[in-house]
Amino acid sequence: MAVGHRGDPYRVRENTLPSVRSALERGADAVEFDVRLTRDGVPVLLHDASLKRLWGHDQALSNIIHADLSELTRGGVPTLQEVLTAPGPVSKARFMVDLPDARTETVNTVVATVRECGAGERVYYCAGAKAMLAVRAADPGAEIAMTWQSLAPPRPVLLEAVRPRWLNYRFGLVSPELTERDHRDGYLVSAWTADTRRSMRRLVGAGVDSITTNRIDALAALLHSDGLSSPQG
Repeated sequence: MAVGHRGDPYRVRENTLPSVRSALERGADAVEFDVRLTRDGVPVLLHDASLKRLWGHDQALSNIIHADLSELTRGGVPTLQEVLTAPGPVSKARFMVDLPDARTETVNTVVATVRECGAGERVYYCAGAKAMLAVRAADPGAEIAMTWQSLAPPRPVLLEAVRPRWLNYRFGLVSPELTERDHRDGYLVSAWTADTRRSMRRLVGAGVDSITTNRIDALAALLHSDGLSSPQG
C-alpha cells in the first residue's frame, strides 16, 4: 500500500488539497495528512503548531480563528471537512489522519467531523499511544495505526486498550523479524517515511503492508514494477 506523506510535498505544498489530489493522481492508495484545531475549534490540515515554516507567518495556529487563517493563507489551509467532502477522486480516497495534537478536545472534534462527513470507512488514524487511546474512546470502531518508535513490542495491556489494526514504525526500525512478529500477532505493519528506492525495496523485502513516502511516484512505480498489489481492504 503506497501512502502519500502529507500529500505530494515535493511537488505541491504539503497538507493542502492540491497536494492530496497530486498524490492520488500519481498512484497513492491512501494519503496521510495532519490535523490540528484553530482557536475557534475548526479542524484544519497543518503539521506544525505554527504557520511560520509553510506560510511565513510566525503565529501559532491555536491563536488564530479560522476566518483569519483563511485570510493569512489565502484559503490554502483546507479544513478537514473540505478534504473529506471534496469532489472527484478525493471523494473515494482513503486517508490516514495523523494527530500531532493528542488533546482529547482535538481528537473528539476530528473524530466527530469524520463521522459527520460519512467518511468513517475511508479514514484511519495514526499517532502515538495517547492520541490513539483518545480515538478509541471516541470511536470504538475506528481503524487505528498506532505509531510505535521502539523495537520493544507494545505492552499487551496497551494493545488491548487501543486495539490497533496497524503498528506504524519509523522505517529504520523495520526488519523481517519485526514484521514477522507483528503479523504473527495479527497486526498489519506500516512504515514511515521512506524516500529512497533502496529504503522502499528494503521495506518491501521485509514484508511490510504499507509504506508512507514523500515520493509517491517513485513508490508507486516500484510497487507496480514488482507486480505487488495494493491496498489492504
